[in-house]
Amino acid sequence: MSNNDEEKKSHDFVKSTAASNYNNTNRSKNSIFKNIFISFTSGILGASLVLGLCFYVPAVKDLFVSESSDNKSKKSISKIFTSEGSVDTAIDLSKYSDTAISVANKVLPSVVGIEVNFSVSSNYHTFFQESASTSKATGSGVIISEDGYILTNNHIVDASSASSMYYTVSEAKSVVVYLYNEDEPIEAKIIGTDSVTDLAILKIDRDNLTPAKIGDSDSVQVGEFAMAIGNPLDLKGTVTSGIISGLNREIEDENGTMYTLIQTDAAINSGNSGGALVNADGELIGINTLKMSGTGIEAMGFAIPINSTLDITEQLIATGKVSRPYIGISGIDVTETYSRYYNLPIGVYIAEIQKDGPAKDSDLKTGDVILEFNGEKVTSMSQLNKEKNKCEIGDEVTLKVSREDKELDIKLTLTETP
Repeated sequence: MSNNDEEKKSHDFVKSTAASNYNNTNRSKNSIFKNIFISFTSGILGASLVLGLCFYVPAVKDLFVSESSDNKSKKSISKIFTSEGSVDTAIDLSKYSDTAISVANKVLPSVVGIEVNFSVSSNYHTFFQESASTSKATGSGVIISEDGYILTNNHIVDASSASSMYYTVSEAKSVVVYLYNEDEPIEAKIIGTDSVTDLAILKIDRDNLTPAKIGDSDSVQVGEFAMAIGNPLDLKGTVTSGIISGLNREIEDENGTMYTLIQTDAAINSGNSGGALVNADGELIGINTLKMSGTGIEAMGFAIPINSTLDITEQLIATGKVSRPYIGISGIDVTETYSRYYNLPIGVYIAEIQKDGPAKDSDLKTGDVILEFNGEKVTSMSQLNKEKNKCEIGDEVTLKVSREDKELDIKLTLTETP
Protein backbone atom coordinates (compact mmCIF):
# COMPACT_ATOMS: atom_id res chain seq x y z
CA MET A 1 0.00 0.00 0.00
CA SER A 2 1.30 3.40 -0.88
CA ASN A 3 1.93 6.19 1.51
CA ASN A 4 -0.91 8.17 -0.02
CA ASP A 5 -3.36 5.37 0.67
CA GLU A 6 -2.19 5.14 4.30
CA GLU A 7 -2.54 8.91 4.83
CA LYS A 8 -6.00 8.78 3.27
CA LYS A 9 -7.08 5.99 5.62
CA SER A 10 -5.61 7.83 8.57
CA HIS A 11 -7.42 10.99 7.56
CA ASP A 12 -10.72 9.06 7.18
CA PHE A 13 -10.23 7.49 10.64
CA VAL A 14 -9.72 10.90 12.28
CA LYS A 15 -12.81 12.25 10.54
CA SER A 16 -14.78 9.22 11.64
CA THR A 17 -13.57 9.53 15.22
CA ALA A 18 -14.26 13.29 15.32
CA ALA A 19 -17.73 12.74 13.90
CA SER A 20 -18.39 10.05 16.46
CA ASN A 21 -17.19 12.32 19.28
CA TYR A 22 -19.35 15.13 17.95
CA ASN A 23 -22.44 12.91 17.86
CA ASN A 24 -21.75 11.64 21.38
CA THR A 25 -21.36 15.19 22.61
CA ASN A 26 -24.67 16.23 21.10
CA ARG A 27 -26.43 13.23 22.62
CA SER A 28 -24.91 14.03 26.06
CA LYS A 29 -26.05 17.65 25.87
CA ASN A 30 -29.53 16.61 24.85
CA SER A 31 -29.68 14.18 27.76
CA ILE A 32 -28.64 16.88 30.27
CA PHE A 33 -31.24 19.35 28.98
CA LYS A 34 -33.84 16.60 29.07
CA ASN A 35 -33.06 15.77 32.72
CA ILE A 36 -33.18 19.42 33.70
CA PHE A 37 -36.53 19.85 31.98
CA ILE A 38 -38.00 16.78 33.70
CA SER A 39 -36.72 17.89 37.13
CA PHE A 40 -38.05 21.41 36.64
CA THR A 41 -41.43 20.15 35.48
CA SER A 42 -41.63 17.68 38.40
CA GLY A 43 -40.82 20.46 40.86
CA ILE A 44 -43.61 22.65 39.52
CA LEU A 45 -46.07 19.77 39.61
CA GLY A 46 -45.01 18.85 43.19
CA ALA A 47 -45.35 22.43 44.43
CA SER A 48 -48.76 22.72 42.82
CA LEU A 49 -49.84 19.51 44.47
CA VAL A 50 -48.72 20.69 47.92
CA LEU A 51 -50.45 24.07 47.51
CA GLY A 52 -53.58 22.32 46.34
CA LEU A 53 -53.56 20.10 49.40
CA CYS A 54 -53.01 23.09 51.68
CA PHE A 55 -55.92 25.08 50.33
CA TYR A 56 -58.39 22.41 49.34
CA VAL A 57 -57.89 19.73 52.01
CA PRO A 58 -59.03 21.31 55.33
CA ALA A 59 -57.08 19.02 57.65
CA VAL A 60 -53.80 19.72 55.85
CA LYS A 61 -54.56 23.42 55.59
CA ASP A 62 -55.29 23.63 59.33
CA LEU A 63 -52.05 21.84 60.09
CA PHE A 64 -49.93 24.27 58.08
CA VAL A 65 -51.82 27.36 59.18
CA SER A 66 -51.87 26.42 62.87
CA GLU A 67 -48.18 25.60 62.87
CA SER A 68 -47.44 28.90 61.19
CA SER A 69 -49.63 30.77 63.66
CA ASP A 70 -48.05 29.01 66.61
CA ASN A 71 -44.58 29.92 65.39
CA LYS A 72 -45.53 33.54 64.87
CA SER A 73 -47.14 33.88 68.31
CA LYS A 74 -44.36 31.85 69.93
CA LYS A 75 -46.73 29.54 71.77
CA SER A 76 -45.12 27.41 74.46
CA ILE A 77 -46.84 24.15 73.56
CA SER A 78 -44.56 21.16 74.08
CA LYS A 79 -44.78 17.39 73.88
CA ILE A 80 -44.68 15.21 76.96
CA PHE A 81 -43.67 11.54 76.81
CA THR A 82 -45.67 9.37 79.18
CA SER A 83 -44.35 6.28 80.94
CA GLU A 84 -46.03 4.13 78.30
CA GLY A 85 -44.15 5.92 75.55
CA SER A 86 -47.17 7.74 74.09
CA VAL A 87 -47.03 11.44 73.40
CA ASP A 88 -49.37 14.03 74.93
CA THR A 89 -49.51 17.74 74.14
CA ALA A 90 -49.09 20.09 77.10
CA ILE A 91 -51.65 22.86 77.59
CA ASP A 92 -50.48 26.40 76.98
CA LEU A 93 -50.65 28.09 80.40
CA SER A 94 -50.77 31.54 78.86
CA LYS A 95 -54.55 31.08 78.51
CA TYR A 96 -54.84 30.48 82.27
CA SER A 97 -52.74 33.57 82.93
CA ASP A 98 -54.85 35.68 80.58
CA THR A 99 -58.01 34.52 82.38
CA ALA A 100 -56.61 35.39 85.81
CA ILE A 101 -55.46 38.84 84.66
CA SER A 102 -58.82 39.58 83.07
CA VAL A 103 -60.78 38.48 86.15
CA ALA A 104 -58.55 40.41 88.55
CA ASN A 105 -58.85 43.63 86.55
CA LYS A 106 -62.62 43.22 86.40
CA VAL A 107 -63.24 42.47 90.09
CA LEU A 108 -60.59 44.43 92.01
CA PRO A 109 -62.49 47.76 91.81
CA SER A 110 -65.49 46.04 93.46
CA VAL A 111 -63.58 44.81 96.55
CA VAL A 112 -62.90 47.07 99.54
CA GLY A 113 -60.84 46.95 102.71
CA ILE A 114 -62.67 47.38 106.03
CA GLU A 115 -61.28 48.64 109.34
CA VAL A 116 -63.34 48.54 112.55
CA ASN A 117 -62.41 50.01 115.92
CA PHE A 118 -63.93 48.55 119.10
CA SER A 119 -63.83 49.61 122.72
CA VAL A 120 -62.55 46.81 124.95
CA SER A 121 -63.20 46.79 128.72
CA SER A 122 -61.42 44.47 131.11
CA ASN A 123 -63.63 42.50 133.50
CA TYR A 124 -60.85 42.51 136.10
CA HIS A 125 -59.62 45.95 137.13
CA THR A 126 -56.38 46.59 138.97
CA PHE A 127 -54.67 49.77 140.07
CA PHE A 128 -52.09 49.41 137.31
CA GLN A 129 -54.38 48.27 134.56
CA GLU A 130 -56.47 50.52 132.37
CA SER A 131 -60.13 49.60 132.43
CA ALA A 132 -60.71 50.26 128.72
CA SER A 133 -58.73 50.19 125.49
CA THR A 134 -59.31 50.13 121.76
CA SER A 135 -59.06 47.10 119.51
CA LYS A 136 -58.96 47.07 115.72
CA ALA A 137 -60.36 44.46 113.35
CA THR A 138 -59.77 44.33 109.59
CA GLY A 139 -61.48 42.53 106.78
CA SER A 140 -62.83 42.84 103.27
CA GLY A 141 -66.13 43.64 101.59
CA VAL A 142 -67.79 43.57 98.19
CA ILE A 143 -69.57 46.53 96.59
CA ILE A 144 -73.06 45.41 95.52
CA SER A 145 -74.54 48.71 94.32
CA GLU A 146 -73.35 51.87 92.58
CA ASP A 147 -74.57 54.01 95.47
CA GLY A 148 -72.36 52.44 98.13
CA TYR A 149 -73.93 49.31 99.67
CA ILE A 150 -71.25 46.80 100.71
CA LEU A 151 -71.72 43.12 101.61
CA THR A 152 -69.33 41.65 104.19
CA ASN A 153 -69.14 39.19 107.11
CA ASN A 154 -70.96 39.83 110.36
CA HIS A 155 -68.00 38.71 112.47
CA ILE A 156 -65.95 41.63 111.14
CA VAL A 157 -68.31 44.29 112.50
CA ASP A 158 -70.08 42.42 115.35
CA ALA A 159 -68.14 42.54 118.59
CA SER A 160 -70.27 40.10 120.59
CA SER A 161 -68.35 37.03 119.40
CA ALA A 162 -65.07 38.55 120.58
CA SER A 163 -66.08 39.01 124.25
CA SER A 164 -64.93 36.56 126.91
CA MET A 165 -64.91 36.09 130.70
CA TYR A 166 -61.84 38.32 130.90
CA TYR A 167 -62.98 41.27 128.79
CA THR A 168 -66.02 42.76 127.10
CA VAL A 169 -65.96 44.17 123.58
CA SER A 170 -68.44 46.95 122.90
CA GLU A 171 -70.18 47.76 119.64
CA ALA A 172 -68.01 49.22 116.92
CA LYS A 173 -66.87 52.77 117.66
CA SER A 174 -66.02 53.46 114.03
CA VAL A 175 -66.04 51.68 110.68
CA VAL A 176 -64.07 52.89 107.66
CA VAL A 177 -63.73 51.54 104.15
CA TYR A 178 -60.80 51.74 101.73
CA LEU A 179 -61.67 51.68 98.04
CA TYR A 180 -59.37 50.04 95.53
CA ASN A 181 -56.48 52.35 94.55
CA GLU A 182 -57.53 54.96 97.13
CA ASP A 183 -55.53 55.63 100.30
CA GLU A 184 -58.00 57.84 102.15
CA PRO A 185 -60.53 56.04 104.40
CA ILE A 186 -64.26 56.58 103.89
CA GLU A 187 -66.57 56.48 106.90
CA ALA A 188 -69.10 53.65 106.71
CA LYS A 189 -72.38 52.98 108.48
CA ILE A 190 -73.54 49.54 109.62
CA ILE A 191 -76.96 49.04 108.02
CA GLY A 192 -77.71 45.57 109.35
CA THR A 193 -76.11 42.38 110.67
CA ASP A 194 -77.10 38.71 110.83
CA SER A 195 -75.13 36.33 113.04
CA VAL A 196 -76.97 33.24 111.76
CA THR A 197 -75.59 33.60 108.23
CA ASP A 198 -72.52 35.68 109.25
CA LEU A 199 -73.50 38.47 106.86
CA ALA A 200 -73.62 42.25 107.27
CA ILE A 201 -74.36 45.30 105.12
CA LEU A 202 -72.39 48.56 105.24
CA LYS A 203 -73.12 51.84 103.44
CA ILE A 204 -70.76 54.59 102.33
CA ASP A 205 -71.69 58.00 100.95
CA ARG A 206 -70.30 57.55 97.44
CA ASP A 207 -71.82 57.23 93.97
CA ASN A 208 -70.71 55.78 90.62
CA LEU A 209 -69.00 52.80 92.23
CA THR A 210 -68.32 49.51 90.44
CA PRO A 211 -70.59 46.79 91.85
CA ALA A 212 -69.60 43.17 91.48
CA LYS A 213 -71.54 41.17 88.91
CA ILE A 214 -73.61 38.56 90.75
CA GLY A 215 -73.15 35.00 89.52
CA ASP A 216 -75.08 31.78 90.11
CA SER A 217 -73.56 29.69 92.90
CA ASP A 218 -76.00 26.86 92.20
CA SER A 219 -74.32 26.24 88.83
CA VAL A 220 -70.79 26.06 90.25
CA GLN A 221 -68.95 22.80 89.54
CA VAL A 222 -66.12 21.09 91.38
CA GLY A 223 -62.84 21.69 89.58
CA GLU A 224 -63.71 24.99 87.90
CA PHE A 225 -61.53 28.11 88.15
CA ALA A 226 -61.92 30.21 91.31
CA MET A 227 -60.29 33.44 92.47
CA ALA A 228 -60.35 34.97 95.96
CA ILE A 229 -59.89 38.73 96.24
CA GLY A 230 -59.52 40.67 99.48
CA ASN A 231 -57.16 42.35 101.92
CA PRO A 232 -55.36 39.63 103.92
CA LEU A 233 -53.05 40.95 106.63
CA ASP A 234 -53.89 44.48 105.48
CA LEU A 235 -52.35 43.85 102.04
CA LYS A 236 -54.94 45.59 99.90
CA GLY A 237 -56.07 44.13 96.61
CA THR A 238 -54.53 40.69 97.10
CA VAL A 239 -55.51 38.08 94.51
CA THR A 240 -55.20 34.31 94.93
CA SER A 241 -56.49 31.67 92.55
CA GLY A 242 -57.30 27.98 92.51
CA ILE A 243 -60.31 25.78 91.89
CA ILE A 244 -63.62 24.88 93.49
CA SER A 245 -62.67 22.01 95.80
CA GLY A 246 -66.11 21.03 97.07
CA LEU A 247 -69.75 22.05 97.33
CA ASN A 248 -72.38 22.03 100.12
CA ARG A 249 -69.77 21.55 102.85
CA GLU A 250 -71.41 21.44 106.29
CA ILE A 251 -69.00 23.42 108.50
CA GLU A 252 -69.58 24.29 112.15
CA ASP A 253 -67.81 27.35 113.57
CA GLU A 254 -66.39 27.75 117.08
CA ASN A 255 -69.74 29.09 118.32
CA GLY A 256 -71.63 26.01 117.15
CA THR A 257 -73.27 27.68 114.15
CA MET A 258 -73.59 25.42 111.12
CA TYR A 259 -72.96 26.76 107.62
CA THR A 260 -73.34 25.23 104.17
CA LEU A 261 -70.36 26.50 102.19
CA ILE A 262 -68.32 26.35 99.00
CA GLN A 263 -64.81 24.93 99.49
CA THR A 264 -61.84 26.29 97.53
CA ASP A 265 -58.07 25.89 97.55
CA ALA A 266 -57.56 29.55 96.62
CA ALA A 267 -55.61 30.94 99.57
CA ILE A 268 -57.83 32.63 102.18
CA ASN A 269 -56.06 34.28 105.10
CA SER A 270 -56.89 36.55 108.01
CA GLY A 271 -58.40 39.69 106.50
CA ASN A 272 -59.89 37.89 103.49
CA SER A 273 -63.18 37.51 105.36
CA GLY A 274 -65.97 39.31 103.57
CA GLY A 275 -64.08 39.39 100.28
CA ALA A 276 -65.07 38.00 96.90
CA LEU A 277 -64.90 34.48 95.52
CA VAL A 278 -65.40 34.74 91.75
CA ASN A 279 -65.49 32.47 88.71
CA ALA A 280 -63.65 32.63 85.37
CA ASP A 281 -66.12 35.26 84.12
CA GLY A 282 -65.44 37.54 87.08
CA GLU A 283 -68.88 36.83 88.57
CA LEU A 284 -69.39 36.81 92.34
CA ILE A 285 -70.20 33.26 93.45
CA GLY A 286 -69.36 33.49 97.16
CA ILE A 287 -68.35 35.60 100.16
CA ASN A 288 -65.12 34.30 101.72
CA THR A 289 -65.78 33.63 105.38
CA LEU A 290 -63.41 31.14 107.02
CA LYS A 291 -60.53 28.72 106.58
CA MET A 292 -59.29 25.63 108.33
CA SER A 293 -55.84 25.88 109.84
CA GLY A 294 -53.54 23.64 111.82
CA THR A 295 -50.87 21.01 111.44
CA GLY A 296 -51.41 18.98 108.28
CA ILE A 297 -54.08 21.32 106.87
CA GLU A 298 -53.41 23.15 103.62
CA ALA A 299 -55.54 25.26 101.29
CA MET A 300 -58.97 24.66 102.81
CA GLY A 301 -60.95 27.87 102.53
CA PHE A 302 -64.72 28.33 102.56
CA ALA A 303 -67.16 30.85 101.15
CA ILE A 304 -70.88 31.54 101.64
CA PRO A 305 -72.69 30.74 98.34
CA ILE A 306 -73.91 34.01 96.86
CA ASN A 307 -77.38 32.63 96.09
CA SER A 308 -77.99 32.08 99.82
CA THR A 309 -77.17 35.73 100.56
CA LEU A 310 -79.65 37.38 98.19
CA ASP A 311 -82.73 37.29 100.42
CA ILE A 312 -80.65 38.12 103.50
CA THR A 313 -79.12 41.12 101.74
CA GLU A 314 -82.53 42.46 100.72
CA GLN A 315 -83.87 42.18 104.29
CA LEU A 316 -80.79 43.80 105.84
CA ILE A 317 -80.97 46.75 103.46
CA ALA A 318 -84.73 47.15 103.95
CA THR A 319 -85.07 46.62 107.71
CA GLY A 320 -81.59 46.18 109.18
CA LYS A 321 -82.41 42.66 110.37
CA VAL A 322 -83.52 39.23 109.17
CA SER A 323 -86.91 37.90 110.23
CA ARG A 324 -86.88 34.19 111.09
CA PRO A 325 -89.34 31.70 112.54
CA TYR A 326 -89.12 30.93 116.25
CA ILE A 327 -89.82 27.85 118.39
CA GLY A 328 -88.89 29.30 121.77
CA ILE A 329 -86.68 26.67 123.42
CA SER A 330 -83.12 26.25 124.66
CA GLY A 331 -81.69 22.85 123.83
CA ILE A 332 -78.70 20.58 124.42
CA ASP A 333 -77.36 18.11 121.85
CA VAL A 334 -77.75 14.50 122.96
CA THR A 335 -74.69 12.87 121.42
CA GLU A 336 -73.91 9.16 121.41
CA THR A 337 -71.88 9.60 124.61
CA TYR A 338 -74.71 11.42 126.43
CA SER A 339 -77.19 8.93 125.02
CA ARG A 340 -75.35 5.97 126.59
CA TYR A 341 -74.65 7.78 129.86
CA TYR A 342 -78.15 9.20 130.47
CA ASN A 343 -80.10 6.50 128.62
CA LEU A 344 -81.67 9.06 126.27
CA PRO A 345 -82.28 8.86 122.52
CA ILE A 346 -80.04 10.91 120.23
CA GLY A 347 -81.63 14.27 119.46
CA VAL A 348 -82.15 17.68 121.11
CA TYR A 349 -82.89 17.76 124.85
CA ILE A 350 -85.23 20.65 125.77
CA ALA A 351 -83.47 22.36 128.68
CA GLU A 352 -85.71 25.42 128.85
CA ILE A 353 -88.93 26.71 127.32
CA GLN A 354 -88.94 30.47 126.73
CA LYS A 355 -91.67 32.59 128.30
CA ASP A 356 -92.76 34.25 125.06
CA GLY A 357 -92.85 31.79 122.21
CA PRO A 358 -94.91 29.10 120.50
CA ALA A 359 -93.34 26.31 122.58
CA LYS A 360 -94.89 27.83 125.73
CA ASP A 361 -98.37 27.49 124.23
CA SER A 362 -97.78 23.95 122.97
CA ASP A 363 -97.59 20.54 124.66
CA LEU A 364 -93.78 20.58 124.71
CA LYS A 365 -92.19 20.07 128.14
CA THR A 366 -88.73 20.51 129.62
CA GLY A 367 -86.96 17.16 129.43
CA ASP A 368 -88.47 16.16 126.09
CA VAL A 369 -85.98 15.03 123.43
CA ILE A 370 -86.80 16.30 119.94
CA LEU A 371 -86.22 13.50 117.41
CA GLU A 372 -87.73 14.91 114.21
CA PHE A 373 -88.86 18.24 112.76
CA ASN A 374 -91.53 17.93 110.05
CA GLY A 375 -90.43 14.37 109.38
CA GLU A 376 -86.69 15.19 109.15
CA LYS A 377 -84.42 13.49 111.67
CA VAL A 378 -82.79 15.91 114.13
CA THR A 379 -79.56 15.18 116.04
CA SER A 380 -78.41 18.66 117.08
CA MET A 381 -79.58 22.23 117.71
CA SER A 382 -77.85 23.38 114.52
CA GLN A 383 -79.81 20.79 112.54
CA LEU A 384 -83.05 21.81 114.26
CA ASN A 385 -82.42 25.48 113.41
CA LYS A 386 -81.56 24.60 109.83
CA GLU A 387 -84.86 22.78 109.35
CA LYS A 388 -86.78 25.50 111.18
CA ASN A 389 -85.28 28.24 109.00
CA LYS A 390 -86.64 26.51 105.91
CA CYS A 391 -90.12 27.44 107.14
CA GLU A 392 -91.99 30.72 107.10
CA ILE A 393 -93.31 32.69 110.05
CA GLY A 394 -96.83 31.45 110.73
CA ASP A 395 -96.24 27.89 109.46
CA GLU A 396 -97.62 25.02 111.53
CA VAL A 397 -94.97 22.36 112.14
CA THR A 398 -94.83 18.92 113.77
CA LEU A 399 -92.14 17.90 116.25
CA LYS A 400 -91.66 14.23 117.15
CA VAL A 401 -90.37 14.01 120.74
CA SER A 402 -89.38 11.26 123.13
CA ARG A 403 -90.94 11.50 126.62
CA GLU A 404 -90.56 8.73 129.19
CA ASP A 405 -89.78 6.14 126.51
CA LYS A 406 -92.80 7.17 124.44
CA GLU A 407 -92.81 9.04 121.13
CA LEU A 408 -95.28 11.90 120.66
CA ASP A 409 -96.13 14.19 117.74
CA ILE A 410 -96.63 17.76 118.91
CA LYS A 411 -97.82 20.59 116.68
CA LEU A 412 -97.07 24.30 117.06
CA THR A 413 -97.23 27.47 114.97
CA LEU A 414 -93.95 29.31 114.39
CA THR A 415 -93.75 32.98 115.31
CA GLU A 416 -91.16 35.66 114.51
CA THR A 417 -87.91 35.51 116.46
CA PRO A 418 -87.97 38.34 119.02
